[in-house]
Amino acid sequence: MARLVSVNAGLPQDVSWHGRTVHTGIWKRPVTGPRMVRRLNIDGDGQGDLAGHGGEMRAVMVYQLDSYRYWQRELGRDDFVHGQFSENFTVEGLADDEVCIGDRYRIGDAVFEVTQPRVTCYRVGLRMAEPRMPALLVSHKRPGFYFRVLTEGEVEAGQDIVKIATGPGRMTVTEVDGLLYLSDHPRDRLERALRIDALSPGWQGSFQALLDQAGRGSEGATGNAGLNAEDAGPGPAWAGFRPLTVARIEEESRSIVSLWLAAPDAAPLPAAAPGQYLTLRLEPDEDGPALVRSYSLSGRPGADQYRISVKREAHGAASTRLHTRVRVGDSLQAAAPRGTFTLASGPRPVILASAGVGATPVLAMLRALVDSRSSRQVWWLHGARNGDDHVFAKESRELLKRLPHSHVRICYSRPRAADRHGIDYTDTGRLSAELLTRIGLPTDADAYLCGPIGFMTDLTDALTRQGLRPERVHREIFGAGPAITPGIAPTEARPPHPPAGVAGTGPSVSFARSGLTVCWKPEFGTLLELAEACDVPVRWSCRTGVCHTCETGLLAGSVTYAPDPVEPPTDSTALICCSQPCQDVVLDL
Repeated sequence: MARLVSVNAGLPQDVSWHGRTVHTGIWKRPVTGPRMVRRLNIDGDGQGDLAGHGGEMRAVMVYQLDSYRYWQRELGRDDFVHGQFSENFTVEGLADDEVCIGDRYRIGDAVFEVTQPRVTCYRVGLRMAEPRMPALLVSHKRPGFYFRVLTEGEVEAGQDIVKIATGPGRMTVTEVDGLLYLSDHPRDRLERALRIDALSPGWQGSFQALLDQAGRGSEGATGNAGLNAEDAGPGPAWAGFRPLTVARIEEESRSIVSLWLAAPDAAPLPAAAPGQYLTLRLEPDEDGPALVRSYSLSGRPGADQYRISVKREAHGAASTRLHTRVRVGDSLQAAAPRGTFTLASGPRPVILASAGVGATPVLAMLRALVDSRSSRQVWWLHGARNGDDHVFAKESRELLKRLPHSHVRICYSRPRAADRHGIDYTDTGRLSAELLTRIGLPTDADAYLCGPIGFMTDLTDALTRQGLRPERVHREIFGAGPAITPGIAPTEARPPHPPAGVAGTGPSVSFARSGLTVCWKPEFGTLLELAEACDVPVRWSCRTGVCHTCETGLLAGSVTYAPDPVEPPTDSTALICCSQPCQDVVLDL
């Protein structure tokens, strides 16, 4: 019979790591005597990062003595203590390849249910003084698992663990863990996993994304949608950059111009999905160094040419060059259209909300709806200062007239005397959460938002308060996206900059969204470490090539891996946590 060997608990603490402060509950230590287990954790225990750990479905972490013995042999160590793997329960028995999701056990007065494997992150490597540990737990098929507390009660080391029910799907922790993190995702096993009610919602969502991806197989979907849905999909139409010719230039407002780009031989260009963006590389000239910037496509999806619309920023080197130096007939280097901020098909209503030049990607969506003769309810919401700054005003009005179920709200924050209320605009003031609440938007809609961060945050909050499901609110962010650095204490944000010290001599690394290009220095070890040294916003969790949180678009160039990731990404993306450039690279960061 299985036995509870040790009950381990620990409250979050601040730990110094690589010059930063990590708030973590990863250090668990044995406790003596009976200890009350409650719905969310054990008395005296806590989690530092509730976004990634803890909660009802991850209340109690379990790890086995047999795995202790395995890692002692594998790592050549003899310094392990109970709680070494951050577990709350150290147990004899309950092997990962025998315990199934949904199994139920009684220990002392409490009843537990197995909900999911451990989610690996860098902090288990921190606790183990072994950075590879997140990847090793997965690749060696010894992750451990979580209990949900069905009946609260006291437990104590030395008690028997009594199995009282078997999980309905008979899928072991090892199988479920590999189904997500390893390269094989059989459709029948995904379907079976999704029938297990006890499986935590996060893992159900990942498996549903993998199942949906399998259903799109004929469309060339690639990557692991269960780990990174944003970067899983058809690969780019071409690798790296190719020359496109400026076929036309047109002023859209006093600060925005549109450029039409065509293939040099006038051949049709690969179709872009409505909402995608194009990345340009501007070669060095007398005005400055090479620049890499991304611009949303504003033209008709599937047209023979690409249209980008560029706002001239006060201190924008690239936008100034495009506004003042580029002429019809010039050649620009462009990467293939990318991005997952794209219009979803289906019958649901559509909300297209933008401010300023944020209208660019949603205009492409509006045109796609018109071209498909859509009968969907379409809400076009736009905010501008006044008529001088109202981009695509005439074009959007004409398109909206062709949709039988369209609704329009145009907000001018500072209308001119010449601006006509009820004709040029509908509301005075900003496009705000208050307006969204007042006009009664449909709660079953798909919403697409583009504009400044504050604008999108306010509208997202308003839409979800009204009843829209968070996953149906899609946002396109100008510039670098928000960082994900779990457990790291916040510090004052700094604009991206070259790393301190002597400049590198290796391949160039361009962070396209951050507008920064630097040369590689091997002392950083990985592209993630280089980005951190430059204060480029990054997203990561495991730092060893398991979770794919750091998966980033690779617009040009190639990378090598050390260590090899558990499941490699596609050729058009890179796991920056464990990769180094082997030639000049351009990253979508």
